[in-house]
Amino acid sequence: MATDFLCTSTEPVVATKAGKLRGFRFNGIYTFYGVDYAKAERFKQPVPVAPWEGVKDALSYGYIAYPESPDSPNGDLFVPHRFWPKSEDCLNLNVWTPTLDSNAKKAVMVWFHGGGFSSGSAVEMLAYDGHNLAADKDVVMVTVNHRLNVFGFLDVSAYGPEYANSQNAGIADLVASLQWVHDNIAAFGGDPENVTIFGQSGGGMKVSSLMQIKAAEGLFQKAIIMSGSGPNEASLSYASNAPIAEKMLKELGSDNIQALLDLEPLELQALAKKVIGGRGGRYWGPLENDWFDHIIFRGSTENAKKIPLLIGTCIGEMGTFRFSVKNRQNLTKEEKEAVVFEKFGEEKGRELLDLFYKAYPDHDAIDSIILDDGSRETTRMMLDLRAGDGSCASYNYVFAYDFPVDDGKAAWHCSDIPFIFRNIDRVAVCNEAEVGCRLQEQFSTAWTNFAKTGDPNNEYMPAWEPYTKGHEVTMVIDRTCEARVDFDRELVATHKKLEYEIEHPNMLM
Repeated sequence: MATDFLCTSTEPVVATKAGKLRGFRFNGIYTFYGVDYAKAERFKQPVPVAPWEGVKDALSYGYIAYPESPDSPNGDLFVPHRFWPKSEDCLNLNVWTPTLDSNAKKAVMVWFHGGGFSSGSAVEMLAYDGHNLAADKDVVMVTVNHRLNVFGFLDVSAYGPEYANSQNAGIADLVASLQWVHDNIAAFGGDPENVTIFGQSGGGMKVSSLMQIKAAEGLFQKAIIMSGSGPNEASLSYASNAPIAEKMLKELGSDNIQALLDLEPLELQALAKKVIGGRGGRYWGPLENDWFDHIIFRGSTENAKKIPLLIGTCIGEMGTFRFSVKNRQNLTKEEKEAVVFEKFGEEKGRELLDLFYKAYPDHDAIDSIILDDGSRETTRMMLDLRAGDGSCASYNYVFAYDFPVDDGKAAWHCSDIPFIFRNIDRVAVCNEAEVGCRLQEQFSTAWTNFAKTGDPNNEYMPAWEPYTKGHEVTMVIDRTCEARVDFDRELVATHKKLEYEIEHPNMLM
């Protein structure tokens, strides 16, 4: 295979608003790593980077945020990932582009990583690399790092006006990244008036948050939410997490915020965990104030209604790994159904299976047990809301593929990412003969067509209509893709009810 590489002392160089950056070109794609889009002191809002003279290298990924979850090598067959150096100085992004022509006006896709609001990074997963999507689908790709957990979302607003929006600092970082894209992406061949933000899991929640933030209006035109539509528990349950800051200072024997500012990053993080009593994911996330004043599940802002949305989930999500049956491919249909009856009882299990077979006729009974009823339900909540409030087009999908591993595993949380980024070559489990390449073409073409035009329709899939009131279309992406109308509402509700009954048996007495 022919390859090309370019990285000299003088090219490729791009002039940004703050100064010049040098990247490299590989196989036709210009790449710039670790570009600072803003700077921020602890608990404060991001500010533009200071201008510089000369040319800065953008040849290495930047530091990532301190994650709340510890590094772990587990699960790499399913979600291959990597570790990276960490720092509070983590407001950086990466760019892949097919051209540096400032008049090219390519569609821009900005990726926000998963991990809730507490963990993850722009380089955590191997599948986050933007080279192939930029090369094969002619878009400009951007991935973003930002502050997380206690660094990005601790409410210390009571300790000075400079900390007035500390509880939303991590999301303010994302607004700053979009401002950088708006101001600079034309120099990288992108169109600042055709920007799509997309993210998975916590990244999807970041997208839905940005749709509701006035400071982000006009900085993006389309949105994609993958397995992450649910409301942030912190935003819905807490007016503020300020008591955490108070308790942290009490532990230090102080009432002065300087005591928190003087701690080393890992010390600050450890103190927060001690006060919370373990991981604090449910406490970290954007909190309502004058800057972020609207949770999307209470209704869309007028700006959000104007943003085309592509949104969906995986059939199994987290449930895929919470329940499994060994050698299930060797079981008869009756034996598989017996597993369902063992969990839910024969009468209720039969009710569930009848609904499941109707919704997923090509799947076996075991998938009815691990069926996602969380993300799917909250996704439909958002879709129903938009269908009834005059919002522009929304497109819905469910990734329903059973992967050829461990006798079949239903699509799990994060399993769609390699196909969308055209990176199945980096994730072995995605490479079932013929099927993997077909799914990659379907996913990546739909996502990039949506980014370019606001419409995911493409030659590789059946016609995909918007989700509207009375015509709730879902594209079921599987070995065979099919557009279905309101096909699983009763199934999801029944599954959720049965799971609740098992978890809360005393409620039935």
